[in-house]
Amino acid sequence: EWEEEDFFWHTRILPILRELEKREDNIEHLCLACTKLHQALGDGNMLGKRFKRRNILLKTLYKLVDIDSDPLSLKLAKIILAMKVDGKNLVSVCKLAFKICRNENNYFIIQNDTLLDYLLQVLWNEDLQTNHEALIYCMAALKVMSEKEALRLKMVSKGAIEMFLELMKQINNIKEHDTYFSKLGLLLVQLTATLRILASCAQARRQLSPGAAVPQLCVALEQRSGDKDLCVWIVSVLSKLSTYNDFCAALADCSRCYIVFLALLNKYQKQQDLVIRIIFILGNLTARNDQSREQFFKEKGSVNTLTSLFQTYYELDLNAPTWHHDRKGKSQPKYPSEAEDVLIKLIRVLANLSIHPRVGAALAAAHPLVGLLVTVLEYKSVDDCEELVINAATAINNLSYYQVENSAVQEKQLHIAEMLLKLLMRDNMDAVVEAVRVFGNLSQHHEIRDFIMQKKIYKFVIALLDSKDREVCFPACGVLLNLTVDENKRAFLMEEGGIGKLIDCLQDFGPADWQLSCLICKTLWNYSENMASTASCFGGSTNTLLMLLTALLDEEVELECSLDKDIKDCQRVYWEREFKPVAAKLLDRIQSHHS
Repeated sequence: EWEEEDFFWHTRILPILRELEKREDNIEHLCLACTKLHQALGDGNMLGKRFKRRNILLKTLYKLVDIDSDPLSLKLAKIILAMKVDGKNLVSVCKLAFKICRNENNYFIIQNDTLLDYLLQVLWNEDLQTNHEALIYCMAALKVMSEKEALRLKMVSKGAIEMFLELMKQINNIKEHDTYFSKLGLLLVQLTATLRILASCAQARRQLSPGAAVPQLCVALEQRSGDKDLCVWIVSVLSKLSTYNDFCAALADCSRCYIVFLALLNKYQKQQDLVIRIIFILGNLTARNDQSREQFFKEKGSVNTLTSLFQTYYELDLNAPTWHHDRKGKSQPKYPSEAEDVLIKLIRVLANLSIHPRVGAALAAAHPLVGLLVTVLEYKSVDDCEELVINAATAINNLSYYQVENSAVQEKQLHIAEMLLKLLMRDNMDAVVEAVRVFGNLSQHHEIRDFIMQKKIYKFVIALLDSKDREVCFPACGVLLNLTVDENKRAFLMEEGGIGKLIDCLQDFGPADWQLSCLICKTLWNYSENMASTASCFGGSTNTLLMLLTALLDEEVELECSLDKDIKDCQRVYWEREFKPVAAKLLDRIQSHHS
């Protein structure tokens, strides 16, 4: 065997090495020689560590590395990697691979080459602790490759995701007291940066098993909480994955994730890039189910942490520049500012949390938190930052639902009503609708009903019934229903044409929305409580209302609007339990007074 190898060396390999040693300026000639050499080494079974004259070969190749040619460097790197080098030689060749990859001009030669395969072999085969420095450069090269779609898809098809998760698991198994713990932080940065890119790729996500990826990311985040830059990368991956239901569910199942997030928010409170991503994740978690809302709320100091963050970024926003200069030197509004962006997402978390009955009731009584929400309505206009103001109104609306002792919302309700009045005056329908929703809850209190009448807000609410939009008409009807509780406030409905508009709404939505139809009937029921005659109460709309109620109470008509069986079943229950009783009573009352 040795004789055969010796013969092959002298006849096939040595002539090529002599070509390379001449170091001619012809790069194309050198590249061709490297291709021939790689092929010959493969033919002679000389790739790897067992080849006797391996050192002579490597010395020749390393002399060529300093030639400034990426195509040549690519050829050399592949041969050197194929020779299974280790130690400093492996570090230097991985550095070389990274240098090649980070040059944008080399994209096409890399895309059609096999360098990716060699780098994945290094990642899979090399010992983490012995070769951690080489693995950093290897992973950095793979990260750059993953930025290009063609290479990203190729990477995924070759099982790179499994390798990355296995590498993360190995890193997580090395504990803080270990010598290598801090050294592996840089490798984890490159790894999580790559995963962040892959998290946006549908093919990659299919291989990123939620039950495998998310727990390892959470472990890494907790272990590396002292490394702020690394935390940003890990949280970036989690923030992207949390936008998908299965990954969000896996994150909610990580029992310590809320503790870790709260600890990071307290530790890095003014680090906007980290804070905003964690708040975004919490927004996604609390948007989906009550268990997540309750679990987060129960963590020690959760509300205090959110309140402290709110105060910090409110103060930063007050002092933040609201204008910047564009390239032409003109002032342009900077929207949203970094502080506004945090506040937008933070208030979304509060609005989500308040959906849970126990959590919402507790937050409604959290005076500092409610005070800050009201402050947003005071100092920020819709024109300044629409999303921030609307989110604040949404959170107040959710909290105003809870009629609890020591409610901060109820304590400030008249001041809140003044702020909402400002929103109603803006030319922004989203803001208007949110303000009307809050009035829907607050108008259960007679002070707010008096306020609505004094400020003639009821005229505005009645006008909204013309919108033909369910999302606008429903809250408007809620306010009108509460106003008709007071006998002395009922006449406005006829004076402002409200009766005709309510009947039009009933006709427009009818079987398509039994909830809204029920609300309209309840409003008309309250309004007509002491009527002397149908003519004085409903005017010329009486016959229309009679025919409409008769039609809507017909059991054959009530389910025509929906073909979906589950929706039909749900609608049948609502029609039977909610709409039918009040509509039937209203119909009887009108018929008994109708001549």
